[in-house]
Amino acid sequence: MPINQTKVYNQLLELEYMNEGQRKKSLQIIFRRDVEENKEFKFNGKNINPNKLEDDQTSLEVLFDHLTCKRYSQSDTSREFDIERSKRLHWVKVHIDLGCLDHCKVFSCLDRNQQNNRDEVRTYIFNEVESYVVILRPYRDKNGYYLLTAYFLDGRNPDKIKKKYKRRFPEVY
Repeated sequence: MPINQTKVYNQLLELEYMNEGQRKKSLQIIFRRDVEENKEFKFNGKNINPNKLEDDQTSLEVLFDHLTCKRYSQSDTSREFDIERSKRLHWVKVHIDLGCLDHCKVFSCLDRNQQNNRDEVRTYIFNEVESYVVILRPYRDKNGYYLLTAYFLDGRNPDKIKKKYKRRFPEVY
């Protein structure tokens, strides 16, 4: 498990040979280091916090799930482990810090929130080279962000992000 703590962008975490318990422990160590205990976890100089609570989980548990698991359909509320997201968990911090800005497009646009059926501003850090995206939602007062999720873009997802980029706002929120 310690080998994963030494991985840097754009290496992938080694998770395939681990059982579920080992894998979760390894990922939690990375998450704790890069997000939970990171006092400088900021984007554009503004604090980043986990999104609001869901069910009986804490906001950090929800965020960890969003960064390591995915829903396989819009109607499904349960999340399942996603190896592609998880192998890139340590990329979140690099993208938030804009450590790979040469490969990234940073933009904000209006998106439909499927859960509450409302439009809301979201800020994207889109890495075209690595097919990876980090999604933030600015606070209403624009003094900080919620980290919604981050994931590897597979299938038609890169085209969806490129369409969002075409309708981006002139400024990043």
